[in-house]
Amino acid sequence: MSSRSFFSVRYDLILKDTPLSYDLYVNSSSLKDKQKFIKLFKTGETLEAQDLGELKKKYHQLYVEESQRKFYMQSLVGNEDVADEKAADFIKETAIEYLHRVFDEDKEFSTEVLVETVHGCRDAVESMIDVLDDYNIDSLRGLIGEMSGHDFYTYDHSINVAMYCITIVRALKKNASRAELMHAGLGGLLHDLGKIKISTNILNNPSGLSDSEYLEIKKHPDFGIDLLLNGAGQIEEGIDVKTIGRVIHEHHENWDGTGYPSKLKEQEIHLLARVCAIADFFDAVTTKRSYSNVLTVSEAIDIMSKTVGKKLDPKIFKVFSAHVKHSKVSTAKELKMSDAFDPSIPYEVLPIEEIEEMFTNEDFGKIRVIMEEEDKKASKKVKQKK
Repeated sequence: MSSRSFFSVRYDLILKDTPLSYDLYVNSSSLKDKQKFIKLFKTGETLEAQDLGELKKKYHQLYVEESQRKFYMQSLVGNEDVADEKAADFIKETAIEYLHRVFDEDKEFSTEVLVETVHGCRDAVESMIDVLDDYNIDSLRGLIGEMSGHDFYTYDHSINVAMYCITIVRALKKNASRAELMHAGLGGLLHDLGKIKISTNILNNPSGLSDSEYLEIKKHPDFGIDLLLNGAGQIEEGIDVKTIGRVIHEHHENWDGTGYPSKLKEQEIHLLARVCAIADFFDAVTTKRSYSNVLTVSEAIDIMSKTVGKKLDPKIFKVFSAHVKHSKVSTAKELKMSDAFDPSIPYEVLPIEEIEEMFTNEDFGKIRVIMEEEDKKASKKVKQKK
């Protein structure tokens, strides 16, 4: 990406009465397809509401240089005048900007692109941690609902999973360090990295996958860790590549050892990968894709609970469900998710099954009658002995 590229910023999201942590530019070109950026305000200068009002009369849009995106993003997090959903939206746009660089089919993948993506995603996660400081798992659902959606489900899903991972780790460990939260969020954001090597025709096909197509999807954890480790030497200090790699590689492993790609079980699976598995499952069934039905939160928790000890870590799920407001689902039919459910697969309809009722058509009255007859016979024998 050119060092002189720029992104547009909204007037209501510019710091007022506080020294700027970034430079502000305008596009002075009057030609539609040509841009000529001129710096109007330097880092450290202060703008007042009146200044912004005057600028708005003259210029439709203001810009910040791409190299200063991190500083602009941090300014939103620290600005009391900016609503959380607006700050979160920009963080999301930033994460998507970086994810798109590796998922863009029109561009050739390279180690340089990967390293740039990981570094940019880290900046986004650092800001996520600050925005979500006062959020628990339940209130995060409301924030996600207020954020804007995008056409490519993988982007939205990865960002949601990252935010859930951060809040789950906070719930598990009240004094979690910033580094632990950062690795939880970055692992969640990059957990589907390997999907860049899977055809979008497979990733976005809700009509059902063939066996060979599903086998291809199941390769994405291996693809992901290979891609990450190939660029590991150039990833900045402070990022534990092995930890991120394990989340990428193990988030589809099941607690009982039936998952993929390595059939790891229980504590053999990295803690953050087990956290990611719960976040991945929950978001996949409660966030609407254009082609999939969704569950209510109560339905999701109820159905997920039936996979505890099979797919999901019992202790982590107990903490997770305790932090999500839900009511016990009461339906005429008991429902469960098919054992074949995989959050990576696009479903036209989620594979929910009815659980067969036990003792169907049994006559419990007969059991009582038989017991009464047996009691009479036993009593008669006792009397005869006397």
